[in-house]
Amino acid sequence: MTFLVDKVRQWAVLIVCLVALIGMAALPARSSQAELAAGSGEGPTQSSEYAVKAAFIYNFAEFVDWPAEAFSAPDAPLVIATVGGDPFHHGLERAVNGKRVQDHPLVVRHLSADEPITGCHIVFVAGNDDRRVQTVLAATRGKPALTVGDGSERFLQWGGVVRFYLENNKVRFEVNVKAAEQAGLKISAKLLKLARIYTPQA
Repeated sequence: MTFLVDKVRQWAVLIVCLVALIGMAALPARSSQAELAAGSGEGPTQSSEYAVKAAFIYNFAEFVDWPAEAFSAPDAPLVIATVGGDPFHHGLERAVNGKRVQDHPLVVRHLSADEPITGCHIVFVAGNDDRRVQTVLAATRGKPALTVGDGSERFLQWGGVVRFYLENNKVRFEVNVKAAEQAGLKISAKLLKLARIYTPQA
């Protein structure tokens, strides 16, 4: 019975993910990802885009498996961290409030750019600050952390796992499957069907 409930819950979450993909069609164009990440010109476009990204990140938590050693206890929190600011304006907290994934309560931490990244399972770094992105990826390399970015196209090339991008004013995401495997993460095939798969250049 518990197995059936879990499956129903997972499919419900996947439907939310599909709705999020469809629901961005009406988003007007914006000037740049860098401006969004810096928090300039806050308005309906920015808040709508980051609300969708927050929903996706919750879905990532549902459809990614972490190794058992990534948690200090079976019911330890699954920590979602942002680095260098909060472009979601507390939207992540709203998206995961009161939710659990496989007995792990979801909690959100906001880290400064120079704060150590420890005990985090999903790490989001916004914008096109290449130095910050590379610092975060270096700090999480070899750790069971799902790194997520929405800026530089080189994010996946440098070893990031998931990158958001806009296509026809819709939020999409691409996945570096090899980087996920190197981090000890297993991404559900259901989630990968919604993603563009990153292929390293020869």
